Amino acid sequence: MRPRLLLPALALAAALAATAFGPLPPQNPATAPNGNAGMHGDSASSDTTPYAGPGTGAVNWSRTALASACPTVTVGQDGYPVALCTTIFGRTPTVHLLDPANGDDLASLELPKGALFGGVYAYLDQNDALVAVDGNDDLLRIGHHRTGSGWQLTVDQRTPLAAAIPSGDNIVGLSPGWDGKVWFATDHGVIGTADTATGAVRTLATGEGVANSISTVPGHTAVATDHALYLLGQAADGTPVVQWRAPYDRGPGRKPGQLSWGTGATPSFFGPGDGTEYVTLTDNAAPHENLLVYKVDAGPVPVCTTPALTKWAASGTEDAVIASGRSVFVTNTYGYPYPALPDGAPASVPASASYQGGMARIDLNADGTGCATVWESDVKSAALPRLSLGDGLIYTATVSGPTDSVGAQTFATYAHAVIDPATGAKVAGSTFGIGLLYNPLQMTGTTAPDGTLYQGTETGVLRITRK
Repeated sequence: MRPRLLLPALALAAALAATAFGPLPPQNPATAPNGNAGMHGDSASSDTTPYAGPGTGAVNWSRTALASACPTVTVGQDGYPVALCTTIFGRTPTVHLLDPANGDDLASLELPKGALFGGVYAYLDQNDALVAVDGNDDLLRIGHHRTGSGWQLTVDQRTPLAAAIPSGDNIVGLSPGWDGKVWFATDHGVIGTADTATGAVRTLATGEGVANSISTVPGHTAVATDHALYLLGQAADGTPVVQWRAPYDRGPGRKPGQLSWGTGATPSFFGPGDGTEYVTLTDNAAPHENLLVYKVDAGPVPVCTTPALTKWAASGTEDAVIASGRSVFVTNTYGYPYPALPDGAPASVPASASYQGGMARIDLNADGTGCATVWESDVKSAALPRLSLGDGLIYTATVSGPTDSVGAQTFATYAHAVIDPATGAKVAGSTFGIGLLYNPLQMTGTTAPDGTLYQGTETGVLRITRK
C-alpha cells in the first residue's frame, strides 16, 4: 500500500535533504559493538545498527527451533549469536549460543526462574559475556567457552542484588554506565547501580512502576516509569540522582496491544550531533499517543509533543521507537494480540480492539523546536523494526491474514519486510510461514556484521541471509 505522506512534496524534499540518519550513539565501553549489544542495539536504545542487512533482493532463511520466545539476540565480536529466551512450557529463562554458520543451537544454560517478563532485557558486555539478572536477583555475567567436548555456557561472575530489592519486586531492565557500573530498574520503581567489582549496590525508590528497559549515555541514564520519564546521574558513591522528572499523559488505562498501563516504550537517546542531545518517549494518551522529545540538558519541558499515528482511530505502542539524527520512527501495536500478559496487568481500555498496524516517521525541526510527521504507512509490523545505517533501510517482520488471538497463533502469515525510511513504502519482502512458529511477538531483529539478520520469534530464532 502507498504510505500517506503528510508533508507537501517540496517540504518533504527539503526535509529529506536536510535530514541525514545518524550518527550512531557513542560506543559504550562496557558493551559489545553498537548494533549488536542488546535488544535495542546499543545502550542508548536507538534501535539502529551500523551493519547492512540482507538488502532488497531475494533471501534465504532458516529456523532454529528452541521451544522458546527469544526477545534478545546479541552478536559478539567473535561473531557468535547469544540469545536470551523464555521457554514456552515452564517459562524458564534460558541462554542459547548459536552457530553463526547455520544458526544451530551449540549450547544452552537455564537460569533460575523469576517473573514472567523479568530478565528479558540483557546485554552483551565488551568481553562478549551476556549480562542478565536471574530469578534470584543475581546479576550474572555468562560467558561462552569452547572446550574439548564442545561449547559451554557458564556463569563467570555473580553479584547478588536481592538485599537492595524489596520482597516481591523484580528487576525489569539493565544497562551499563560509562564507568562500568550496571544500572537497573525494578518492576516497583527502584532504580539502582551495581558495582560488580566491589559488590556495592546503591538505589533510589521512585514509588512508580517500571515495565520497560533503561538507556544510558555518557553522564545520563533514562528510565520511564508508568507515570514519568526520569533522567538520572549518580553521586560519587554511585547512588542514583534525579536530574529531572517529566510526567506524561498515561491515559485512562492499559491499551489493548500493550503489556502495562503507561508508556510501552523504552526511552531512546538520539540527535544529529553526537547521538545523545535528545531523549524521546511515547506517552499513553487516548485515543492517540504522543511522541515526546526532550533536550537532555534543557530539563523536563518537551521540545516536541505531537500526536502519533493519527491515520488510525487509535494508536499506542509496546515498542521502543527508532531514533536517529533528527528522525523518530514509531510503530502502532494497538490491538496486537499477545498470547500472555504479565501477572497483575490491568484490564485494557477498551476491552478489545482489532490490530491495524501502521508506522510513522516524525522529524524534529532543524532548530530543535517542534516536530512534524513526514509519513504514515500501512505497514503492519509484527516486530520491532531496526534501521540500518549501513544500507539506509528498515528491517522488520510483517503480518497478514487473521490477527485476532487465535488467528495470530494459527492462521496469520508472517514475512520478512524491508521498508524505505524516506517514504515508509515496503520495498522488499519474503514470506516465512503461518502461525506461532513464525510469530515475532513485536520482538526486534539483530543484524550481524556479515549481514545475517536474526529475528526472534515465539518459538525460536529465524536466520535470514542474502540469497
